[in-house]
Amino acid sequence: MSREKILALISQNQPDLVALPVIQDFAIEEINPIEKFTNVAVSIGAKVFEADSIEEIKEIIQKEGRATGRIVSVLPEFADIADPVDLKNTDPHTLKNVDLAILNAELAVAENSASWITASNSAQRVLPFICEHLVLIVQKGSIVPTMQQAYERIGDIEYEYSTFIAGPSKTADIEQSLVLGAHGPRSLTIFIIPEESSENYM
Repeated sequence: MSREKILALISQNQPDLVALPVIQDFAIEEINPIEKFTNVAVSIGAKVFEADSIEEIKEIIQKEGRATGRIVSVLPEFADIADPVDLKNTDPHTLKNVDLAILNAELAVAENSASWITASNSAQRVLPFICEHLVLIVQKGSIVPTMQQAYERIGDIEYEYSTFIAGPSKTADIEQSLVLGAHGPRSLTIFIIPEESSENYM
């Protein structure tokens, strides 16, 4: 049977269109989104800090000692500690030696501590995964309780590329030997900031 005949038969035997199902509300019990997000993030290996300013974030980064090599960020407020490269016009291969990347997350989910990052905030999509250590900045008001609510928020947003990130990279073999950083950052540090402290750079 020819290709044309096969396609014609398929076209003639399409199932009737049906309305999309009504999805139930997956809202969980009343929770404190920030507390839930923090507890889940810590349980899967991330560090979480509440900070009131960019300067406080810089102080904690230095204190934590994660940044011992090259630092990059698309946020101009970190220009004094980050490598001044034009990430949008940079060959991704030149980011192979990034020790610490500092990025803004547009949204976060309390139930699984996943942070949502778009192309506009990471510039090069490889950056959150190729760096040794990753810092994400999350606004308090952007933390939603569930993934369903997260998708409701981002469903009508136009973006080139996006990803959810939760915790540092982890993998384990059948002998239960846990390895951090096998296919992504070895550590993840999240800074939760109030809305008013983010108006100038988000």
